This record gives sequence, C-alpha cells and structure tokens, in this order.
Amino acid sequence: MSVPRPIDQPTHRPHLNSSRLAMPLPVLLALLCALHAPASSASTATYSLSPGQSLAGDDKLVSSGGKFALGFIQIPGSDSNPSGSGGNSTQLGIWFSLNRVPKLTLVWVANRGGSPVAGAASPELTISGDGNLVIVDRGKVAWSTRADVTANNNNNNRTVLLLLDTGNLVLRSASNASDVMWQSFDHPTDTLLPGATIGLDKVTGRSRRLVSRKNRIDQAPGAYSMELGRSGVVQMLWDASVPYWSSGEWNGDYFSSVPEMTARHLIGSTFVNDDREVSFAYHLLDETITMYSFLDVSGQRKMLVWQDATRDWVTVYVHPTTQCEVHAVCGPFTACDDSAPAPCSCMKGFSVGSPEDWDLDDRSTSGCRRNTQLNCASISNGTMVGMADMFYAMPAVRLPYNPHSAAGYVASAAECEQVCLSNCSCTAYSFGSGGCSMWHGGLLNVKQRQIDGASSSGDGEILHIRLAAKEFRTRKNNSVVIILVAIGAGLNALVILVLVVVLRRTRRNKRYSETLDKIHGGSGLVSFRYSDLRRATRDFSEKIGAGGFGSVFKGSLNDSTTIAVKRLYGCYQQEKQFRAEVSSIGILHHTNLVKMVGFCCEGDKKLLVYEHMPNSSLDAHLFRSSAKALNWRTRYQIALGVARGLAYLHESCLDYIIHCDIKPQNILLDALFVPKIADFGMAKLLTRDFSRVMTTTRGTIGYLAPEWISGVAITPKVDVYGYGMVLLEIISGRMNANEECGSSGDGIVYFPIQMARKLLEGNVMSFVDDRLNGDVIVDEVERACKVACWCIQDREFERPTMGKVVQILEGLVEVDTPPMPKLLEAIAGRSHSACT
Repeated sequence: MSVPRPIDQPTHRPHLNSSRLAMPLPVLLALLCALHAPASSASTATYSLSPGQSLAGDDKLVSSGGKFALGFIQIPGSDSNPSGSGGNSTQLGIWFSLNRVPKLTLVWVANRGGSPVAGAASPELTISGDGNLVIVDRGKVAWSTRADVTANNNNNNRTVLLLLDTGNLVLRSASNASDVMWQSFDHPTDTLLPGATIGLDKVTGRSRRLVSRKNRIDQAPGAYSMELGRSGVVQMLWDASVPYWSSGEWNGDYFSSVPEMTARHLIGSTFVNDDREVSFAYHLLDETITMYSFLDVSGQRKMLVWQDATRDWVTVYVHPTTQCEVHAVCGPFTACDDSAPAPCSCMKGFSVGSPEDWDLDDRSTSGCRRNTQLNCASISNGTMVGMADMFYAMPAVRLPYNPHSAAGYVASAAECEQVCLSNCSCTAYSFGSGGCSMWHGGLLNVKQRQIDGASSSGDGEILHIRLAAKEFRTRKNNSVVIILVAIGAGLNALVILVLVVVLRRTRRNKRYSETLDKIHGGSGLVSFRYSDLRRATRDFSEKIGAGGFGSVFKGSLNDSTTIAVKRLYGCYQQEKQFRAEVSSIGILHHTNLVKMVGFCCEGDKKLLVYEHMPNSSLDAHLFRSSAKALNWRTRYQIALGVARGLAYLHESCLDYIIHCDIKPQNILLDALFVPKIADFGMAKLLTRDFSRVMTTTRGTIGYLAPEWISGVAITPKVDVYGYGMVLLEIISGRMNANEECGSSGDGIVYFPIQMARKLLEGNVMSFVDDRLNGDVIVDEVERACKVACWCIQDREFERPTMGKVVQILEGLVEVDTPPMPKLLEAIAGRSHSACT
C-alpha cells in the first residue's frame, strides 16, 4: 500500500523544476454540499504545465489573473467511489480561486462519466509522450484528453497546458496560441461560464450540453441535462429524453421565455445559427463581477453572482421558476407542493426510499416506497387470499406522467377501479372527462394544487392510489373512556375519581403508543420521562454494564421492546457526556453504529436510551475464557463492519466525527453478531472547514495514538490507530495491552510488535487465536494483519483512511507489507528487557 500524503502540509512558495510543478493547495476536505473553504493564504502567477512537469497532491495551477484554480480535490462519501464504501474519492477539478470566492465552488471536473481516482496513492496530472493530458494513478492512465495531438503538432515537447482567466483549461502548442488540441470548454459538466458555449455542431453532430451532478457531493452525471438543438431552442431534459422546460425562440436579444437576460444589464449574449452550428454564449458587461450559470441537482438552471458583502452567492434568476415544474423532481410515489417549505412529500402509504439521497438533494432517484406490499399477487384459482387492495383518493392534483387508457369502454369510476384492481401492475387510476386513465409502476410528477393555502377538490383531478388494505385500518375507539366521559357529569365524587384515574392511564398508554411509533418508525429521538424509564428498567434493577461516566441497565417498554438505558453520574462530566453523545450519535443512522432511541433530561437526571445488544460487547467474546470462541468468518465480518462504521463517521457525516475511544468494550454485537460502535461520550465533532482539532487527551491506554501523547492537534487518524489495535485483538484473541511479566508495568503493547515481526517473517498464522484451531482463510488473515500494521504506524499520514481500510478488507485494493512501527518496537524492546 502506498503511503498517503499528509493532509496538513505547510504552505510553501511555488517553484518550477524539470520534474514537478509544486504549488500550495488549501485544505479542501470540506464537504461539497457546505461549499465553505478558507481563503488561500498564498497566490501564484504560475498557470501552465509543460512536458516533464506534473501536478499531484496539494499542487495547483492558478490562472494568470488569479480567478480560477486547478488541482486534485477530495470528494467525500461519493457514490461513484469504485469501492462502493462511501469513502473519499479524488478528482481533478477547476474552481473559483479562494482568494476571489472564499466558498469552494467547482465549475468543472475531469473524468466525470468514469470512476474517480480512489486510494491513498497520489494521482498525477502530466502531459504524456503523445502530447495528451493524462491522469496517472498507481502507474496506470486513469483519464486522458485523447486529442489528436500528433496531427496538429509534430513536436510534442512543445505542447503546453494553460488555465485561462476565463476558467478554460487549454492544451495547445507552446509556439502557436491558436493551435488548440483540447479545451475544457468543449467538455462542460454542469456549469456554463462566461465565454463558454453550449450548442450543436451540425456537421459532426457533436453536442456541448450541461448535465447536472448526481447530488450535492457526487460529481457523476445526474438525471437532468440542458442542450441547444437544431431548432435553436434551449431545452431541459430528464433522462436525456423527457423535455420539461423550453427557452422559446431567439428574438435577436434574448430567448422569448427568458426576458431576464437583459433586464438586469449584467450580461450580453451571442447566438449563432447557421449551416455549420447552432450555439449560445454569454459574456459579462462588467468584468469586476463574478458570475456563473449551472444546471442544479434540482433540475433548475440557476444564474448566480458573488456578493462580497454577504460573502455568498446571490441568485439572479432560476428556470423553471418553480421546483414542481421540473420533471420527476421528487421521484416516484411523491407529491410536489411549491407552497410548502419542503416541496417533496411521500404519498399516503409510502415512506422515503433513501433518506441519505434525500439529504443530498437527490430525491428523483429513490423517491418513496410502499410501507405495505400490495396483496394482488395473493390470488389462488381466481380467488383472493386475504383482503383485497383498496384505493386512497388524492384530490386536487396534477395527474402523474405517462397515463394509459383502459382497454375497452369504461362507463363509470367504479368500473375504472375494477379494471385497475384486476391488473397487478396498476398502481393508480383516475376517472374524468377523458375517461378511465391508469398508471403502472412508479407515479411521477404528481403536483398538489392549492387554493388559499388549502387543497381543494374543485381544482385539479382526483387520483386514486392503490394501497394494501392494511393501510386503511384505524385504531378502535376506547369505548370505556367515551362512556365514562358521557356519564361523568352525573356521577358522584367517587366515579369522578375513577374517571380521572382512567384518563391518566389512557394518556400514559397513548404517550407510550406515540413513543413506540417514533421508535419503530425512526422519526427521531424520543424524549422520555424519568418515571417512564424507571418503570421500564424496574427501578434500574438489571445492570448490564458500567463505564467511566455511568452505568447501563436493561429495560423493556410496553410492547416488549428491549432497551439499554445509560444513567450518567458526576456533575460536570455528566453534562459533558450527555451533550457529546446526543450531538454526535443522536442524529446518525448506520448499520454499524448503535442506534440512540431517546434521552431523558430532568434536572440533574441525565439518561440515554439505546437499542439493546443481546450479544454484549466484543471484549466479552475475545478475552473471557468462559465465552464461546467466535469463528473466523464472524471475526472478519465484525472487523469489516467496524471499519464501515468508522468510515461513515469520518467521511460521510455532515460534520466529521472522531470517536476518540475505539476499543472492544465499545463495540457491541446484536443478535446476529453485527457490530455496532457505541459510547460516543468522548467523541469530537470536526467541521468540514478543518482537518484537525486540538483537544485534551482522551481514550484508553493501549489504543492511544502517539499524537495524543505528543499533544498535537488530532485528526480522524487517531481512530484508525485504535482500530488497528482492535483488529490485532480480533485476530489473536489477546489483549494488546496485556502485561507479560508480573507487575513490572513495562510489558504493555507487546503483541502488536510480535505480530508485525511474524508478518515480516511470513509467519502470521502462528499469531492467530489458538481457539480457532487453524480454521481460517489464510488470505484474509494476511490481509487483516497487513491492514492492522498500517493502521498502527507512528506517523498519522502513513495510516490509511477508514474508507481505504474497507476497500482492502473487501478485497478491492491490494496492500503492501507495512514497515515496523518504530515507536512500538522501541516500547516492546524495553518491555522485553524488563521481562528478561
């Protein structure tokens, strides 16, 4: 495995030599959806790249006027990451210089349709032997301009790459500026900069169009595109085939549907439509302003201008003007309402398909999915088994996209319903003046129409959505309560007292019912009352764990849902622990993170409620002699699951989260031995504007990275170190901090070095837990040992990211033999001497 470059190299003066172009790049690990980055502290006039030079790591090209920068940038949590792990990927991109626009704004990326570069190895941008611009990753060409350079320039050594002040990346002859072999303006992504064109070459058929990105993070092509066709009209398309907006014809000054083009006197336009091409470009009338246009993830084309006073982008105009006019913007089985704060919502009987996608503004991909499957398939010999499906009437809507007319004559709404009900693929119908219309599959483009802020059946059509009969069941009324309320006024004080008792019990049951609905529906944290938790835990009678900040008790709610309740103690630490856990884990949802159900905060009573893990913590299975030994397959899946959970915390959250105390005691196992990272009381939140943070030493001896002891600012790599120690313990079944020789206290942290030596000797099998009796997969053992040794390297930048660890353990990336961790080797040497 190649050693990763440190992410916090000091800024240095750029210099140019025969082998490398070295320039500073501000730390660009900020999440792209936040688009915040610190202003660059240094500027440079170096804006070209010649043969023999390369751009890598934190190097960058800056345009001559300092408007734009080019370099490699990390894309956190990108779905296009070839590993599929959700870890960081690297792409070559152009953005507005942070000196001009101190809010990271990408305007172009290379290799958009392919796989981004992923891995600890640093990719390089260089000019190849044939004169093309290439990205080389681990010795292989990951991307190339593929221009016919030799036909235009016989001397490839004179080819030069320049980043112009227009934001155009140009590969041309060094001696002839008009001899352009390739330029980024011919290959736009989602952004149209001033001076760039969209259009169609009528001779070759080549089109220059904009394509939205997949979501706020992922730069891969999305569902929406904008193009200028032969008719001379700009169209926006969904899935490259369904038009949903048109600019109208060019009238000599502007497109007829876009009068805003001239209203603000900010831009001038150039429109060409002849035998060779049809094209459109715009230019700034005031060169002091910073402006650009792009096709947003939402499917809307937006024109923005930078405002120094607010240090933010300001919208000039948007098309289409309303979100609900964008085709399929909310995805299947949704309704769009432009008057609502959040325009997209799920239809009755449906829930959000992928909350992760929705959080990143990609709703069109997953939309909503059924809560209960239809019963249509339950037909035997023509007889329905169970209850038939039913229909929910949704009034005042714009009907979905792509309706189908019912075969034959349908005279009434009841007949239309029966026709739909008899077809298992029919998901909705509508009966009106146009007859019987039906829809199959996902329902797209349903828009909720509003009158005076309320839905009205008098405006729009009525859509009948097919649902399982179970969706129409309602809770039975509490007849006892109704009778008692009706006769309560005529009863004496005793009856009134009974009524009060009944009502209190009913409210308590209702509160429990609502609480259970929240727990099982995943609708957020539940605020418990202390008395409820005391009752659920039988007055905190069954203690199942304890830590430095409190004890954990097993409890049960009314529906037999088992919970774990952590009761915190210690005044200051109690408050600190409570805030740390709620703020870090309370809003997270991941298979390998323990789920927080809710909390209680009443005065000095601070309690946290989690899902219960029936198989306790990992240390109980690794270190207790009475426990049944975990087999190798289970151990490997636990190691992979913990790595995925940490990768999510480090690379996919809105704010980076450093756990700070990774150890077997904080890894819980559910009924299927799926690992869940727990105990976030020491966690540290790191905003994406920063790559490291200063904090007091925290964690457990034996799992502490060297930087904790040295007192420097920490990064997520401290968790990587702790994970490496845990991985060694999973393999060996022994504690890394065990003392080998009595009470000397000098024998800790010995097994990691023992394993590292055996790894270098090619004898890792002797390090495997004896209880496994050799029943392991040798390749996985060697892979895990190598990963563990890379994770416990002394210098943090030599350790891999957790996203890289996931890729290696999944077998997607090969890993080299790591060097011996020198600091641990020295400690082990002293320990061995003391024991001798």
